[in-house]
Amino acid sequence: MKKLIQGLLDFQRHGLPAYRSTFARLAHGQSPDCLFIACSDSRVVPNLFVSTHPGDLFVMRNVGNMVAPSDSAGLSLSDRSEAAALEFSLLNLPVEDVVVCGHSGCGAMKAVLAGYNDQKTPNLSSWLDIGRPALAAMERGGKVGEGLPPADRLSQYNVLQQLEHLRSYPLVRERLEAGTLRLHGWWFDIAHARVHVYRPDLERFLPIDELEGERILAELGGKAANETNSSAA
Repeated sequence: MKKLIQGLLDFQRHGLPAYRSTFARLAHGQSPDCLFIACSDSRVVPNLFVSTHPGDLFVMRNVGNMVAPSDSAGLSLSDRSEAAALEFSLLNLPVEDVVVCGHSGCGAMKAVLAGYNDQKTPNLSSWLDIGRPALAAMERGGKVGEGLPPADRLSQYNVLQQLEHLRSYPLVRERLEAGTLRLHGWWFDIAHARVHVYRPDLERFLPIDELEGERILAELGGKAANETNSSAA
């Protein structure tokens, strides 16, 4: 807690002047164009590794960067918090992109892999059920995450599973079909501080280096949103 207070005072002394006009503008509302779904892990800091400012990202974080699927009516089959954030961002903000970002060394994925089910933590045990379809997908086999430790490989499969869960929401499907929304699968390698993007054509996550970054930017600028969603990220 001391570190937080010291950091707050440092921001007020040195950082706030540079952001004063930004916060004055944001006091009247927000207009982020991306919903970023990440893990609660303290090592994963989206605004840091994508160099964004206040107001740029609508961030939703939870254990394992997961979203429960919905029924045919769009009602979440588990925790409603994530579904509420999804609905709010898509209906009230100019969101055109949704990123699901997993990461290396994820404790949630290690727990799913170990079959975690502890009566002392009923909420956590129930929540981790959302990640179990990813484990089933990994066990069926595929190229995703080849060569990685099991938990990291599962983390990549989990990103893809959560994208499928997002597609189960009628609101998301409508936006995808209209070409006004794109879904992206990312994975953050903590040790190397490098983000990877899923390439369906290769069935693997690739590091977003200069070449891959330029490719993605070209596709985002030259294709309709629904076309990019199915082919790039």
